[in-house]
Amino acid sequence: MVGVGAGAVRGFAGFGFSALVVAGLSPFVAPGPVVAAVLALEAVASLSVARQVAPSVDRSWLRSLLIGNAVCIPVGLAALAFLPVGPMRALVSGMLLCGAVALRLLEGRSFESSVGLRGLAGVASGLLNGLAASGGVAAAMLMVSTHPVPDRLRATMIIFLLWVSLYALAWAAMITAGGGGGPAALLGAEILRWGLVLWPAMVLGMRLGQHAFGRANPGRYRRFVLNLLMVIAGLGLLNALLQA
Repeated sequence: MVGVGAGAVRGFAGFGFSALVVAGLSPFVAPGPVVAAVLALEAVASLSVARQVAPSVDRSWLRSLLIGNAVCIPVGLAALAFLPVGPMRALVSGMLLCGAVALRLLEGRSFESSVGLRGLAGVASGLLNGLAASGGVAAAMLMVSTHPVPDRLRATMIIFLLWVSLYALAWAAMITAGGGGGPAALLGAEILRWGLVLWPAMVLGMRLGQHAFGRANPGRYRRFVLNLLMVIAGLGLLNALLQA
């Protein structure tokens, strides 16, 4: 059920699968293997539509997001491996929730797509990707504040998630090889098991979401994305508080 729902969101909005799966399953199972599995599935899902969406990608946003994640994902993964991250996740989720609510209340106001805003999105999404495989939330929240064309936002997020998921998995593997305790729990046979469980559900959900996106108007898409950001941030905050 979680996989189908998160897949439908991914197919429609271009992001959200990892954050929704982790938030939906973490109260019931150890999050480590799930985080690694959804990172792998994000990469496969993006690769399946990469050629189709590539012409619509916003290159300046994609470049800023990839640079920020290249620098900050290792920091987030190190924190996940060696620090008690519950309070940090609660703080970050609370900040994201406040930001998403503010954007929803300020709907109609557009911010400039500046170098500083794009850089902030890259840093924030990199840290969140390392901590909880949910950096797409921060990236989408800041990008949507500039009122991009729906096709551009969706395509940029899809290609961004392709590269950043592969990069995060590579760092998790390197930290594991170095003896990091946390990521060692992320890698192993459990990844394959969760991948086999979630893959068919994600494919079904994505088909439903892609069909809905083809019929959506820009206003409906933007409202959906803002509401989705609030839901994801709220679930992340609730999950962090329950684990604490």
